[in-house]
Amino acid sequence: MRRVVIVLLLLAFSPLQSAELDKDLADFKREVLEVNKRLLLLEEELLFPADTQVGVYVSLDVGHFFEPDSITLELDGEVIASHLYTEKEVRALRNGAVQRLAVANVKNGGHELVAFVTGDGPQGTEIRRGVNGQFEKGHGRHFVQLHIEDDAAKQQPRFRFREWR
Repeated sequence: MRRVVIVLLLLAFSPLQSAELDKDLADFKREVLEVNKRLLLLEEELLFPADTQVGVYVSLDVGHFFEPDSITLELDGEVIASHLYTEKEVRALRNGAVQRLAVANVKNGGHELVAFVTGDGPQGTEIRRGVNGQFEKGHGRHFVQLHIEDDAAKQQPRFRFREWR
């Protein structure tokens, strides 16, 4: 009789232990995700300190005369990024999105950016252009934008670097 009572008690408490175990497991997963998030932020701060960081972004204004296919970016003669565009990304750029193309560490002072851009122009013509720009890196983060805009008078795209302040 005593064994039957013990078995019944174990069966009664089993769902309670299972529910508690599920809750503990969910709490543990949440804590692991939070630690992972903090580690990623710390890693980014260590790899790209704010005082040496330069970010390069791409934007497309209207896009009637150009659809980007790829961009290769050089900073001071060294390739720091290369990107092939999907239809979804081009659509997002046309709708006003700004893409982070690269983040790099640089010393304060003068620097040169060169972008090699390929894509489709008016009537499906292939366009390959290089655009270069200079910027002066000071203290703190620095942001540069590769702005692709339509030149309605020439019915061609225009590429230029702009500094964000």
